[in-house]
Amino acid sequence: MDQPKLERLLRLMKLLTANTTYTVDQLAERLQMSRRTVYRYIDTFREAGFVIKKTGDCIRLDKASPHFRDISQLVHFTEEEAHILKSAIENIDDTNLLKQNLKRKLYSVYDNRTLADTVVRGKNAPNIRALVEAIDERRQVILHGYRSAHGGEVRDRRVEPFAFTTNYVNVWCYDPDDDSSKLFKTARIGSVEPLDAQWEHAAEHREGFIDAFRMHGDERHRVRLELGMLACNLLSEEYPLAERDLQPAGEGRWLLDTEVAGYAGIGRFVAGLLDDIRIVDAPGLQRYLREYVAAHLAVLS
Repeated sequence: MDQPKLERLLRLMKLLTANTTYTVDQLAERLQMSRRTVYRYIDTFREAGFVIKKTGDCIRLDKASPHFRDISQLVHFTEEEAHILKSAIENIDDTNLLKQNLKRKLYSVYDNRTLADTVVRGKNAPNIRALVEAIDERRQVILHGYRSAHGGEVRDRRVEPFAFTTNYVNVWCYDPDDDSSKLFKTARIGSVEPLDAQWEHAAEHREGFIDAFRMHGDERHRVRLELGMLACNLLSEEYPLAERDLQPAGEGRWLLDTEVAGYAGIGRFVAGLLDDIRIVDAPGLQRYLREYVAAHLAVLS
């Protein structure tokens, strides 16, 4: 099999195992090939023993297919993992002939959406897998015993799950009671009950803004900071996506120019490195830090 055809097959496999489902027309458009070719490749998977699953007009590889779990892990990178791999590849000397091949293969395999069938271990595994199934089949679920972060309220929530964040820490769900899409922490879910009811609000499913500090919200606040070497290194290690918004600002100094959903995430980072960070332009962050420091001093007094 020639290399371009093999790459198209791998890209199709990636889409057929992704968290988002696609119609044949959408697959053809994304892969820049004809519907007939898509169907021919799907027949190739079927002949190799894979089970092809159809839900409405959408098509995907069924998880009952042989080696599905191994393949879904092989083609799976979260956004942060892909960024780290990209950075490592970029550090390879340009004269190394393998560099461009590695870059091409990485970019052809990963996208920023979390794939649905990564193995999850620990006590949350049954809940994650139930949510994966619900997303896969576009069904509603009940999140039993969900513990809210606000006031510690515990109650059941009937929602439409549709996407995960990095490492399955949160799941995006549409909440009909509030008529909005919101994040639910998977660790706060008691149990997940899949329902027979299909999604009713798919057009309203929206993944909100999540900043480099993994905070989410409806608002965006621009923040400009000057970082020393220590702060820059710690930022890159703890929050790899923030590297995209870093620029050199003189010897041993770096400028972070980014948007945040709120000040809690970046505030905690800055508060621990006040000697190595200068706020260039972020009035809201300055107010947050003054209140943050004052509150902690009150606790100590």
